[in-house]
Amino acid sequence: MIRRFARPADLAACREMIRTGSRSFFIASKFLPGRVREAAYALYAFCRLSDDAVDCGGGPAEAVARLRGRLAKIYAGEPEAEPVDRALADTVSDFEIPKRLFDALLEGLEWDAEGRAYETIDDLQDYAARVAGSVGAMMAVLMGARSADLAARACDLGSAMQLTNIARDVGEDARLGRLYLPRQWMRDAGLDPDAWLNDPVFCPEVAEVTARLLAMAEALYARADAGIHGLDPAFRPAIFAARHLYAGIGARLRATGLNNIDRRTVLPTLGKLKLVGRALRETVSRSKGAAAGPPLPQTAFLVRAIAEHPTPDWQVGARPVRTLESDVVWVIGLFSGLDERTSQRRTVR
Repeated sequence: MIRRFARPADLAACREMIRTGSRSFFIASKFLPGRVREAAYALYAFCRLSDDAVDCGGGPAEAVARLRGRLAKIYAGEPEAEPVDRALADTVSDFEIPKRLFDALLEGLEWDAEGRAYETIDDLQDYAARVAGSVGAMMAVLMGARSADLAARACDLGSAMQLTNIARDVGEDARLGRLYLPRQWMRDAGLDPDAWLNDPVFCPEVAEVTARLLAMAEALYARADAGIHGLDPAFRPAIFAARHLYAGIGARLRATGLNNIDRRTVLPTLGKLKLVGRALRETVSRSKGAAAGPPLPQTAFLVRAIAEHPTPDWQVGARPVRTLESDVVWVIGLFSGLDERTSQRRTVR
């Protein structure tokens, strides 16, 4: 008999963290299948807990060390007597989620808390792989998409979303003393990164670097398309909507002059609805997307981690019970929730 750690009160605590942290996500998550919904609550709650722990006083290195200790106990089947730990212990056991994915996320949070500088786009992709590619990989596992091709495309999508976030939030990050734009790109454009960070103003040079970053994100979105077409049909509407909603942020940023210093780019409701409509059209399209190739060098370790873990027996051949309407509502709520949380937190993007 499989040992269960979470109690009803533990799952309720995870749900409460979602309810208070993001009402939009909480409401929309009701449309997820029960088993996946509870797993998503546990994952989100652990990410939230990790973010808070690293962001608080006492030193980020010490906080990450404590989190890694808790994670080790979770994977050993001996979770600490905390609701999130017990709920996550059930989730990682049920879905066989590789521990390396969580290790990568914590490593990215550690980099964030340390204020690590990113000299090149490859350096930035290393960061994106950890804080977002890892989450894409986790979602691939929850959806049963464990093949190397599908896992690579999930990581591409997560990384693309992170680059879009960075492009959008340059001004907000700079006012917190943070700079995620590749420093070499800034120098190529004629800017001294440290001098600009001391007086962050919008200028053509920042627009040039932002445009380059958005072009990189677009290339990754295009790579992800092939993977989305390869998902179980029940998951495609949600993931295509996610792809287009985030890519739409970049498109709107370009349309409004690439000014990411003086204002925060948001999609209007009508714009979101149009993008969801486009996602639904692509869902039923016979196109399977262009061949995307191997994973990025920065995300290859995540793909290998998934490939090394077999799919649980219960998930083999399982079909999710979802409707088109629930997918659309879930995605809109999810990204509204992520937007809310990004505006409140400075580490998880």
